[in-house]
Amino acid sequence: MKFAIMMNPQIPGSGYAAEENAKARRPIGRDVESYQKLLDEVRDIAVHADQIGFDALMMTEHHFHSEGFEFSVNPLMFLTDLAARTERILLAPLGLVLPAWDPIRAAEDVALLDHFSKGRLRLGVARGYQNRWMNVLGQRWNTAAARSDGSASDTRNFDVFGEILKIMKLAWTQDSLRYKSDVLDYEIPAPFSGIEGWPATEWTRVFGAPGEIDDDGVIRSVSVCPRPYQNPHPELWQPFTISDRSVIRCAQEDILPWMFTPNPDEHAKKARLYQEECAKAGRNYRLGEHTGILKVVGMADTKEEAVEIYGKGMQKDFAAFFGPFGYLEVLRKKEDDRHQPISPEKGDFNRMSEVELALLGTPDDVKRGIQRMLDRMPDLEWFGLFMQGQQGVLPTDTVKRNLEMFATKVIPEFQD
Repeated sequence: MKFAIMMNPQIPGSGYAAEENAKARRPIGRDVESYQKLLDEVRDIAVHADQIGFDALMMTEHHFHSEGFEFSVNPLMFLTDLAARTERILLAPLGLVLPAWDPIRAAEDVALLDHFSKGRLRLGVARGYQNRWMNVLGQRWNTAAARSDGSASDTRNFDVFGEILKIMKLAWTQDSLRYKSDVLDYEIPAPFSGIEGWPATEWTRVFGAPGEIDDDGVIRSVSVCPRPYQNPHPELWQPFTISDRSVIRCAQEDILPWMFTPNPDEHAKKARLYQEECAKAGRNYRLGEHTGILKVVGMADTKEEAVEIYGKGMQKDFAAFFGPFGYLEVLRKKEDDRHQPISPEKGDFNRMSEVELALLGTPDDVKRGIQRMLDRMPDLEWFGLFMQGQQGVLPTDTVKRNLEMFATKVIPEFQD
């Protein structure tokens, strides 16, 4: 098994844990001094994780977060900074929200980071669920935030995601690209009939990619440069595959799914669906292979101490922010009324522990929680520590101690 940390960078002093400070600096997301503190903390944690043996560092993409929460505006650029400060840890935007990107610009930027890190990039791709920013940045493709409800809007987002990913793959794998997309109303080149009047005709004819320019000096295709460092491109990951439709597409596209479902039985059910669908495409993975699971992890010398340090600090922000987006559903139990939403009052650390969204306790408690997943999925490939309620809330030394305890007392038990 391999181990990753998932960071939603949080500006120190934001959220309910520091309510008065966040109000005094409102909007703290535009406070320069506060953002510099975020950069210092994330860099410190990333270097520490690299040095103590974690295999990957993951970071999401969000915009317009004036409140200071989930403050990872451009994960490719942020991870480029971290690539220069680390040596071995894999770097993964989890994920790049494709319906908010131009496909060629995305393909170029991904290839650049793949080169900067010399192949340490793993590319997470996502659909985007927050309408405040997705509706703005997705407007070029007439797409809004994913709703995962099968509606026309949700289907449009699903289709745009797939088309942008298709174009990115073409850009990475073809020396000369010519493509017309009806889904996006997007042409390569533009106009698709060809670009006339290219001044450097002879230069391109001699040194450019074959097929770029015809005998009449018309540009018929383009060459997206550079190609990725990895061949044919970085391994693709996707957060967080909860719906069966997303699991199936991950299998069809050979994307590694990261799951955020509430308990080991649900994990195994999704992993089995993924395994079955991959087999249809000729990829015979073992149960849990090419699959990741994300959990909140907080450790101390006693379970009571772990709950005191990590549990109470994360529950209010989790319920207040993620709850309205429907993430409290990961806390649902079998005995809950399936016709009623999970109330924010249930979003506490006790419920998180009961459904095993969070593993809080001693290293032995955490090891038992991981083993329960392995009992159902013997070949689980990735386990991720979700840093919710830690960086930006707790002292950096406390966060680093949690990671070090995991690296020294838990990881050795499960490494291949």
